[in-house]
Amino acid sequence: MPKLVIVESPTKARTIRGFLPAGYEVQASMGHVRDLPDSASEIPEELKGEEWSRLGVNVHADFEPLYVIPKDKRKVVKELKEALKKADELILATDEDREGESISWHLQQVLQPKVPTRRMVFHEITREAIQEALQNCREVDEQLVRAQETRRILDRLVGYTLSPLLWKKIAPKLSAGRVQSVAVKLLVDRERERRAFKKASYWALKAELQPSTASQERQAVFSAELVSLGGKRLANGQDFDPSTGQLIAGRDVVLLDQAQAEALRDRLLGKAWIVSSVEERPSTRKPAPPFTTSTLQQEANRKLHLSAQQTMRIAQKLYEEGYITYMRTDSVHLSEQAIRAARACVESMYGREYLSPEPRQYTTKTKGAQEAHEAIRPAGSEFRLPSQTPLSGQELALYDLIWKRTVASQMAEARQTHTIVLIAVDDAVFRASGKRIDFPGFFRAYVEGSDDPEAALEDREVHLPLLRQGDPLRCQKLEPVAHETQPPARYTEASLVKVLESEGIGRPSTYATILNTIMSRGYVRPMGSALVPTYTAFAVTELLEKYFPNLVNTRFTAEMEQTLDDIASGQAEWLPYLRHFFLGEQGLEGQVKARELEIDSGLARSIHLENLPVKIGIGPYGPYVAVETESGEVRANLPEDIPPADLSPEHIAELIQRKQEGPKPIAFHPETQEPIYVIPQGPYGPYVQLGEVSEDNKKPKRTSLPKGLKPDQVTPEIALGLLSLPRTLGEHPESGKKVQAGIGRFGPYVVCDGDFRSLPADEDVLTISLERALELLAQPKKGRGRASAKPLRELGSHPEDGEPVHLHDGPYGLYVKHGKVNASLPKGIPAEAVTLEMALQVLAEKEVSSAEVKGKSRSTGKAGSSVSKTQAKTASSSPTAQQAGNAVPQKRRKAQTTSTGGGMAKEPQAQANGSAQVGSRPTIVKITPKAPA
Repeated sequence: MPKLVIVESPTKARTIRGFLPAGYEVQASMGHVRDLPDSASEIPEELKGEEWSRLGVNVHADFEPLYVIPKDKRKVVKELKEALKKADELILATDEDREGESISWHLQQVLQPKVPTRRMVFHEITREAIQEALQNCREVDEQLVRAQETRRILDRLVGYTLSPLLWKKIAPKLSAGRVQSVAVKLLVDRERERRAFKKASYWALKAELQPSTASQERQAVFSAELVSLGGKRLANGQDFDPSTGQLIAGRDVVLLDQAQAEALRDRLLGKAWIVSSVEERPSTRKPAPPFTTSTLQQEANRKLHLSAQQTMRIAQKLYEEGYITYMRTDSVHLSEQAIRAARACVESMYGREYLSPEPRQYTTKTKGAQEAHEAIRPAGSEFRLPSQTPLSGQELALYDLIWKRTVASQMAEARQTHTIVLIAVDDAVFRASGKRIDFPGFFRAYVEGSDDPEAALEDREVHLPLLRQGDPLRCQKLEPVAHETQPPARYTEASLVKVLESEGIGRPSTYATILNTIMSRGYVRPMGSALVPTYTAFAVTELLEKYFPNLVNTRFTAEMEQTLDDIASGQAEWLPYLRHFFLGEQGLEGQVKARELEIDSGLARSIHLENLPVKIGIGPYGPYVAVETESGEVRANLPEDIPPADLSPEHIAELIQRKQEGPKPIAFHPETQEPIYVIPQGPYGPYVQLGEVSEDNKKPKRTSLPKGLKPDQVTPEIALGLLSLPRTLGEHPESGKKVQAGIGRFGPYVVCDGDFRSLPADEDVLTISLERALELLAQPKKGRGRASAKPLRELGSHPEDGEPVHLHDGPYGLYVKHGKVNASLPKGIPAEAVTLEMALQVLAEKEVSSAEVKGKSRSTGKAGSSVSKTQAKTASSSPTAQQAGNAVPQKRRKAQTTSTGGGMAKEPQAQANGSAQVGSRPTIVKITPKAPA
């Protein structure tokens, strides 16, 4: 009989299969096979009346979780059970971290194996690693499971308890999370710092100098800047308070203004310039440690401009295909095998002199570091050169980054010499700085990036001419230079991940999900690489700060993480902690009930911004500003492109004036002479309007702006074109019916005789031709609200017909599309982990199930509904997990196979102990909370 090996994904299964001996069958669980209820429909009918059912956790019965096997996982479970019947041993080979341990434990509980069961762990997918792992299997680590399941329950309690409060008091579809809310507060705090910051200016002089003995060749010219005057140091950026921008009180420095700088320039011109001192300072630099999850996300963001989510998706694929070691790790440790492989690469590519004298090993210093395996590195005992792999695009770029960082870690230190030259002229002293790289060392392979663009210049050489004390110099140019203090920089993805890790908030494996969640929930708006908190983020943060301060306190959140680590190591008990946190005297349940009566919705929707004595609030159509005038309160919507830190009284005055005056016409219709307006905000976004609203014209013609077209980009010609919609392109050559192009609620389209097709994003509704419209109309009609969406990415070609298979994100979650067939993906799979093999499997299942449904329809006349009207009414009216799911909205949420550390996109899995029976509805799994002990 074969031995059954279960992993998470088809890609991982395919790679591992090639390294196992004969007699092993490998199957994929497609992530988690069971979960807490995701919606009201998943809660068993007999439990819907229970108050705790909306949480999926019975908090008054030792936090007993309710597990169900979701509908889209029943087939997977059935197949795994069938495979297990034919096996004489079960090997659980999920990832070597808490989430992977939890998946293995859930599989064990659901499958209830009657054959020997072992846990197989490895941190790279190579033949050597897999065969070694087979010889060193162990039991499921129940302490790790308990810690992960406690995290799952904890995050569910926070999200599903606080989010409904935010809906009632601020706006629908908001969410709170144990880590996401702290991340949002960090962004809001930085925006507050920027708002409080007051710019200050200071001036200096910059000289271009040349040795008097040198020829007039440009190469001998170097720059120097004024550093002291009359024996007193000139003010520089370090003399100004970083939070206020003002000169720090008590600093004994010279502060020049423009007039003083210009006068000083005039005085120094023509004076004698003499080198007063030359100092050389040797220094060395060590290479950065190999990548952890966090540092990989940071560096990929800086150097490759990848988001944390993109980085993890690509790294997941590289790991599953055997190119790199496991990509979720806090460790900077390298195995002896890895060190030998890296040093071999250095010696063969750069020479022995570029090797560090001794193998270099690094120590993990991250707060709360927990993972036992290695840093992220190329897999195997010999590192494949990036050029020797079949990789391309972003996958190649990320592998190249990991390869270089790992190899550089075993290279010699870089040796540099810094030169400081002081130049005296009258009572002023100028300074010139140079740098010479004496031995590049690891610079040959890799230089770490920086969040500071200026710092990226630090490894470049700056050459100075040969200068000695007493040398005379010629001043070729002397100019005043203005400096201005800058507010604290907004966080980027890289810098936010860095501070989350340094503060011990969340875990690196969760950061990608957290960042994605706060963006999708409307708390953050990217501005270039910067993350700008929205006005909604301010409202939510202010409410949480006032009424639930601990939940957005970095120290409190870090202590929660530490407690979860202590549970994993057996140093803390899970049940007392959950009781204290949720049911204690100051527990979350009691706090929310008390605050619900206390919080005034009107005040909760108001935002306080420093130095703005006007009302700013969150309304049905977004943020607004309100000002009292003689005729009453006037409200104006706040545009998205004005960040909270930059909103000024002048902005507000202009917005209110526009509101009072009403929109000004940008043109007049050439035939009717009616005014044409651009309305920047409406129920469905900005639009153009022909004529004014009046008793005789209550519904003037309006057309929405196409996606991507901003109100200030609308010209009279564009406005006239939009108002002419729908425009007739011609007649259909077969039917003779009119073919038209227009814009509807769901975007631009073409239509003929009621047959609609959405326009692709790169098509212009104002210029599309009849020929192109006929091409679109000839294409198969796509599913309503699903396949018309732009795909997230192409997964590859279908082996049967060569047509592309695309991944989409629809109203009900992730799905794949091939031709006319759409197939939903299991909710245990994140977008970044979806592969072509996985897509082909669900597409095949969809075709089989569709054939079965058609057969039943022919035999019964129509397919029966699986939910009665009474059930539907109960499900829609009860305050169940479906409502709480709006914290993660009412559609089926995209789940993660990785833990989410408090992000509301999906709370981590809760613990259970029981057996699952696959039936016609979500399988109920009642749990006894005693196991694992």
